[in-house]
Amino acid sequence: MKKPTILLIEDDELDIISVERSLKKLDSDYVLHSAYNGIEALKMLRDVNLGLVPDVILLDINMPRMNGIEFLKVIREDEKLTDLKVFIMTTSSEGDDRLEAEKLGISGYIIKPLNYTDNTKRSDSMDAFVQFHLRKILLDESI
Repeated sequence: MKKPTILLIEDDELDIISVERSLKKLDSDYVLHSAYNGIEALKMLRDVNLGLVPDVILLDINMPRMNGIEFLKVIREDEKLTDLKVFIMTTSSEGDDRLEAEKLGISGYIIKPLNYTDNTKRSDSMDAFVQFHLRKILLDESI
């Protein structure tokens, strides 16, 4: 059985660590690939030797070189990549970002909590996403 594959496109090390922590809570094996921007991610997706076809892409919007919206535009125009499931992760609550991402056919939108000094017991949107959405997607894909 093929292990589900996740491509994380994120330029912030603390956010990468946060996502990795949330993913470790999955009761499932998976393969995680990481890219620091859209250009690096496109190289990985188009590398025939790597053969990367992720079940899910977790995509930051605000990145250097090629941001998330630019990345989405490119993959939606590429017939080999157009159907990939993409979830936006961002600190941005800009309505324009959300609207543009939705026009480009995202599967969901996750607002990243970035207050690492907050010791309250509030639920983390990444943990909730992993437990309720990503688990179902990955389990359905691996069957």
